Amino acid sequence: MENPVENAKRLAAFKAVDNHVVSGVIGIGSGSTVVYAVERLAQRVKEEGLEVICVPSSFQAKQLIIQHGLKLGDLEMHPELKVTIDGADESDQQLTLIKGGGGCLTQEKILASCAEEFIVIADYRQAFSFPLTNCGQSKILGRLYKTYRKASENLGEQWSKGIPIEVIPSAYRAVYQRIEKTLGGKSELRMSGSSKAGPVVTDNGNFILDWNFQGVMNWKEVEVTLNMIPGVVENGLFVGMARKAYFGMSDGTVMERAV
Repeated sequence: MENPVENAKRLAAFKAVDNHVVSGVIGIGSGSTVVYAVERLAQRVKEEGLEVICVPSSFQAKQLIIQHGLKLGDLEMHPELKVTIDGADESDQQLTLIKGGGGCLTQEKILASCAEEFIVIADYRQAFSFPLTNCGQSKILGRLYKTYRKASENLGEQWSKGIPIEVIPSAYRAVYQRIEKTLGGKSELRMSGSSKAGPVVTDNGNFILDWNFQGVMNWKEVEVTLNMIPGVVENGLFVGMARKAYFGMSDGTVMERAV
């Protein structure tokens, strides 16, 4: 029997690809849910004759594109994308996202910014809540989320690892001190764990700080403040970028949210 989380990821990814992908240049995000998006894209290319060029956001995404026999491109040749499909670590009701748990936040944000349409795919663990006071579908879905996991109205209620921030290695200590002084909270250098001594190194050769913030903030202001700190390459807040999200549910349905 298939893991319900993996099935939920597949449901969301397949529906997003079916609803938004046409022939053209497609941005391919990173992470476990994107695996199923590439799988479905390859099926449609074979069955329908779609002509797509895929631009990857990471080494992982590049390997997926190659493994499925899809045409590989890059932003130098194709700086304008029809759509980018990517996952998220957490989303609130306005589709403000935390991304970068896998360390590819900079390339992911670049692809999202280059696309006419940025579509998010995730499973029910990343779903936001609907107000339970609303009638109809909102009340039903609100109860459904509470069945599976505490619903998140604000960033940080489900994702507890903080906001990833890619930094120039020589500046990491100065950056995290500036973040804590300016915005509060606590910053930590992300370490590789038992498989490698030392910090995580991104595809760009940089380090990652994980900033554990406190309370609800104006996320657009925070995004700008972080990126204005010398030594910061990019941060994992995606504010006002996603236009639609698909959340696969464990009961076999897909919940959609547009802003």
